Amino acid sequence: MPVHTSGTRQDGAGNGVGLSLALASALAFGGSGVAAKPLIEAGLDPLHVVWLRVAGAALVMLPIAVRHRALPRRRPALLAGFGLLAVAGVQACYFAALSRIPVGVALLVEYLAPALVLGWVRFVQRRPVTRAAAVGVVLAVGGLACVVEVWAGLGFDALGLLLALGAACCQVGYFVLSDHGGDSGDDAPDPLGVIAYGLIVGALVLTVVARPWGMDWSVLTRSAPMNGTPVAAWVLLAWIVLVATVVAYVTGVLSVRRLSPQVAGVVACLEAVIATVLAWVLLGEHLSAPQLVGGVVVLAGAFIAQSSTPARTDGEPVAGGTASGAERELSARGTAA
Repeated sequence: MPVHTSGTRQDGAGNGVGLSLALASALAFGGSGVAAKPLIEAGLDPLHVVWLRVAGAALVMLPIAVRHRALPRRRPALLAGFGLLAVAGVQACYFAALSRIPVGVALLVEYLAPALVLGWVRFVQRRPVTRAAAVGVVLAVGGLACVVEVWAGLGFDALGLLLALGAACCQVGYFVLSDHGGDSGDDAPDPLGVIAYGLIVGALVLTVVARPWGMDWSVLTRSAPMNGTPVAAWVLLAWIVLVATVVAYVTGVLSVRRLSPQVAGVVACLEAVIATVLAWVLLGEHLSAPQLVGGVVVLAGAFIAQSSTPARTDGEPVAGGTASGAERELSARGTAA
């Protein structure tokens, strides 16, 4: 299945909307860990939390899937790839990696995805990328090393590192597949339909992996402590499903359509910063000076990448630039299909 990365994007206000969506997605994704940790500490297996998250979101998006019931016939490979990579693959690989290597190492390796996206665009699709986007990725990854304090618990378990790298590769699939068809005019797949069917596919795959029939369902009827304050487990689950999954995926995919995979990928690095700050405020996990410095560096990298101007080679627009209004209008009409 060929994956097309948009050569040009909106400028001005449209680019601002794309950045706002990317930030909203990072905020929504970043809040998942804060809500999930109390559930895990209350007795739920991490994979069971992932299954509840994806299966619940799939149920919420089911009416949209029914509305776009012709989409599986039109784009079966896209939907299968999104479900396997962008939904099930990222979650399963990341949580499996956590069982073998430190959290900080796994998170840093996973967020090598923006650099891998640039590699995909440059060496697989053979499209030029802006120097600013590359600098932004380097800064963001370096900042993440400080945010997660990778030096505090470095592990070299080969399988664990491979699993974390697998999560990063699956995240590349999320950004690239989210961009697929963004400039295909009237034939562009509806992004909400792609998300709905991707969640359904992901839920089916995770059902086999997580085996939820062995889950302790009674945990969901009790309260879970959040920094000493009891919070109803169903409230935490509702946040994970509605905000950290449905809102996060919808805003994330729409941001990629308006920006580009590599730029949206760098902005997504803010998820680690947001997750750390929320853990500080809500869970009492204090930030160190290096983490604060790292957060600033990630912000700088994201800003540099998203504010880069398109470079042109042989008349070809660089991946990650801005698109003409007419081109974007065609894409917008295509999302109504």
